Amino acid sequence: MMVCMPRCLTGRASSVAGPNRKKTRCAQTPLGFCRAFWQLHGANRFSRRMFRTLDCSTLPQPSQGLGRYRWTICALLFFATTILYIDRQILALLKGTLDKELHWTNEQYGDVTAAFQAAYGIGLLLYGWFVDRFGVKIGYALTMAGWSLAAMAHSLVYSARGFMVARGALGLAESGNFPSAIKAVAQWFPKKERALATAIFNSGANVGPIVAPATIPFIADHCGWRSTFLILGALGLLWQAAWWLLYDRPDRQKRLRAPELAYIESDSDEQGGAQRVPWRTVLQYRQTWAFAVAKFLTDPVWWFFLFWLPDYFKQSRGLDIQHSWFYLVSIYGIVTLLSIYGGWLTGFLVRRGWTVTRARKTGMFLFAVCVTPIYFATRMGTWGAVLLIGLAAAAHQAWSANLFTTVSDVFPKKAVASVIGIGGLAGSMGGIYFPHFTGALLDHFKLLHQPTAGYAILFAICAGAYLVAFALHHLLAPSLEPVKLE
Repeated sequence: MMVCMPRCLTGRASSVAGPNRKKTRCAQTPLGFCRAFWQLHGANRFSRRMFRTLDCSTLPQPSQGLGRYRWTICALLFFATTILYIDRQILALLKGTLDKELHWTNEQYGDVTAAFQAAYGIGLLLYGWFVDRFGVKIGYALTMAGWSLAAMAHSLVYSARGFMVARGALGLAESGNFPSAIKAVAQWFPKKERALATAIFNSGANVGPIVAPATIPFIADHCGWRSTFLILGALGLLWQAAWWLLYDRPDRQKRLRAPELAYIESDSDEQGGAQRVPWRTVLQYRQTWAFAVAKFLTDPVWWFFLFWLPDYFKQSRGLDIQHSWFYLVSIYGIVTLLSIYGGWLTGFLVRRGWTVTRARKTGMFLFAVCVTPIYFATRMGTWGAVLLIGLAAAAHQAWSANLFTTVSDVFPKKAVASVIGIGGLAGSMGGIYFPHFTGALLDHFKLLHQPTAGYAILFAICAGAYLVAFALHHLLAPSLEPVKLE
């Protein structure tokens, strides 16, 4: 095994083992980016040791003068996703405070989260078309501007109905994030790096929930809960300024070096001109329906983790947010570390000579199996539950990264955002029903003074959802070969 230290951190070339091997500059690889990120953001000793000992010989070693501006784009996508997911956690973290102020039921709280999902699903269809038509730069900028204003509007709300309106506006604006980010990855990365790039930016969905429990309760206690939404809205506007300054298409980006541009375009799969693809065209393909069905069945599980885990610890473990925040941070710390490895795994298999279909399918099945132990979470101690929930949530993110990547594997770049939008709508349809069902179920068991029994049923549903989704996805799309749009 070759033990590799990024040159950007050590100041020297890494040492290698084995005869006739040249020294490499790992700082320019995706691993160098990941390790630099973890060092910058204070990763614990365990995660640093994992990155330090990873076998870098399995990663693509670009030439010395290649450049790494594409990872700057990946970092922008990561920070945008992180900001958005901090906001998604706010409502769950403030639920105890809002329960007292608004006197809402679990079912009403579920309806508020469902309003977000409904608007999010509608927006995905609109943004999918908009990004395909007007481009990633404009689409993402519009997303963050609308999102920032909607986030700040929460500070003006005084009722459950007001929260439904505010969350709906937020969901409509936020829906542009993934269609824009996935298309940006398709434009800026060759196929062999897309799963890793997607896993890295998608890990913002884990880092956000890590940051939120450690900061939001403190801000709310000292400045009031309304200030939390104002601060996040301001962060969104700052990100938008950085995006407009740093982003453009690779062939228009003056900061991009010619060797890196050639590397990005080394396996270009674009067909024909730049005209947009109508939805009716992509809906003719089984691969679109495979993606949509998998999103419908598995997206609600992730929303359940985001919106209900603080309440689970309070109702089933007797821990309010002041005492459960460390467990929540631990869960999403596990998710952040393991989900990146999930994105790396299928790329590693492809570089080992596996076909894209075999690598993606193997990874997705493995991740589906890793969710099933969550069935036992309510029967474990607190830390046992944390580990099982962390494993399941990490498996979801690894599953999600590879599921998203299957779209850019199969469809040309001009159709990616539209397919992502259709799948996102399907996921939101599941997300509309599941929170309402969750709230009604928990209210029922709350009346019976058995809140843990309600969560046991919900965890059982989560445990089986991914295996069902994998079976249906494989039935609809047994092969992930590129399609030729008619």
